[in-house]
Amino acid sequence: MEFPWHLYLMASLYILAGINHFRVPKMYLRIIPPVFPAPKLLNIISGLAEIVLGIMLLVPETSTWGAWGIIALLIAIFPANIYMVTHKKAGFGLPKWVLLMRLPLQLSLLYWAYLYT
Repeated sequence: MEFPWHLYLMASLYILAGINHFRVPKMYLRIIPPVFPAPKLLNIISGLAEIVLGIMLLVPETSTWGAWGIIALLIAIFPANIYMVTHKKAGFGLPKWVLLMRLPLQLSLLYWAYLYT
């Protein structure tokens, strides 16, 4: 089965984002809502999940599971997107409208992953 270029793009984005969790952990720790325990562990888990799920997308036998995993991950990290909108420190100084636009973008990412289920 030949994979479309957009699947390679999607997988690459998640793999690179996952690696970034380990390169710049402070960026991710800053957006984890304080109600969640063990933010360092959550950062490691979510980074590893992005890497593994991205790789799974590239393997025909696991690509469907990878896509479902990405959907679950996007839902799990949605509170961080809300936290960025509602807490100035977590918003990296971005304009409120940019942070608000990220919320529907998550729906687009969910749909993109759903295309491979």
